[in-house]
Amino acid sequence: MAIITPIKTPDRAAPLAERSIIGWMHKNLFSSWFNAILTVVTAYLVYITVTGLWAWGVTDATFIADSRRECFENSLSGACWAGVIDWFDNIFYGRYPREQIWRINLGAVLLVLWMAPLWMSRVKGKVLIGAGVVVFYPFLAGYLFAGGEKGLLTQLMVSGAIVALIANTSNMLIGITTRASLKEFLLQVLGKAQASGRTQRNVLLAIVLFVFVAVFLWQMQWTAEAVSWTQWGGLFLTMVIAGIGIASSLPGGILLALGRRSKLTVVRVLCTGFIEVFRSVPLITVLFMATTMFPLFMPEGFVLNKLVQVIIAVVLFNACYMAETVRAGLQAIPRGQYEAAHTIGLGYWRTTGLVIMPQALKYMIPNIVGTFISLLKDTTLVSIIGLFDILGMLRSISKDIPWLGLHKEPLIFGAMLFFVLCFSMSKYSRHLETKLSAGDQH
Repeated sequence: MAIITPIKTPDRAAPLAERSIIGWMHKNLFSSWFNAILTVVTAYLVYITVTGLWAWGVTDATFIADSRRECFENSLSGACWAGVIDWFDNIFYGRYPREQIWRINLGAVLLVLWMAPLWMSRVKGKVLIGAGVVVFYPFLAGYLFAGGEKGLLTQLMVSGAIVALIANTSNMLIGITTRASLKEFLLQVLGKAQASGRTQRNVLLAIVLFVFVAVFLWQMQWTAEAVSWTQWGGLFLTMVIAGIGIASSLPGGILLALGRRSKLTVVRVLCTGFIEVFRSVPLITVLFMATTMFPLFMPEGFVLNKLVQVIIAVVLFNACYMAETVRAGLQAIPRGQYEAAHTIGLGYWRTTGLVIMPQALKYMIPNIVGTFISLLKDTTLVSIIGLFDILGMLRSISKDIPWLGLHKEPLIFGAMLFFVLCFSMSKYSRHLETKLSAGDQH
């Protein structure tokens, strides 16, 4: 039998590797002779690369000049960024009329204003906000960018978009200040907070109808100057194609994935065939087919411009890839989830929409964002069929007489621009994974 006398163990300092930079470097970079040599060689290669790029791109570079010859006169070894700076408007807006560029900027500001409430915790009704962006914003932005005479359908959709934007902005301001929704605020102000559900619905519908009529009458009085799609270009055109492609390919992919898993043979075969056909050919082939084959299927006298044909091709192509991503997410859901939903009386669509899809989408976030990034980069292929997207504009700089032969600087600038866009999407994807607690589980 032993007698144990409890003695407090003295505190010990944390390991050197955990409490100092020198310790971390010793553990991770110089833990052995081989690692030390590898670290020194790698550091030397990084040093000579960074110093060379810094000298070429910054210290020896020319930022202000009227031609490439002036750049050479200033420095023979540095970059000539003056050509890129001189073409800034073309790179971002293409050949859009300079006096009308404010319409593109206004469209971008409206999109930010419309989507800002999605990141505000105090604002309610975020599902409706997201649906409003997808359904109404394309019509408002489309008319803002293209202009011209408005048909009845365009007037109705533009009026609906303005009403939705007013409601969305009001809902955001009320949510920030009072934490209430626009609906709750209006019923409280009108003294209908305790009224029956039918009365509240009729009151809200009357308000929406009144505002819609007022907006419709107001928008009839103004017309934006028409701008042909052939003048669209640069980053603006890239974002239009990528934005519509991203907003449309996800719902299209969900429908195709559900169709491929359907128990209805005809639906399953059609969706499977559609997906396999589009996945079996390169995007550039789909683009060429779209510009040559679509007109053959259109009614006589009905003409689709090349931009619309390209957007349809991009949406269909990426919807097929998205369908496989969604199908993989659906297969990750245990069968017990379906059975549990059926035991409480949910049908197919309510089971899919309320139980299965929300869980599956969490698992699909990395692949979905990966598809979106690929879509954004693939839009550069439209320059091959004659559209002047950002890549087309960057290549045009080298054909401009004052900047003849300027190739490297525009392409490097374009690469940096794409890196910023793609890296931002990737970081936001990671943020969503963490927020939805999906990243740590898989």
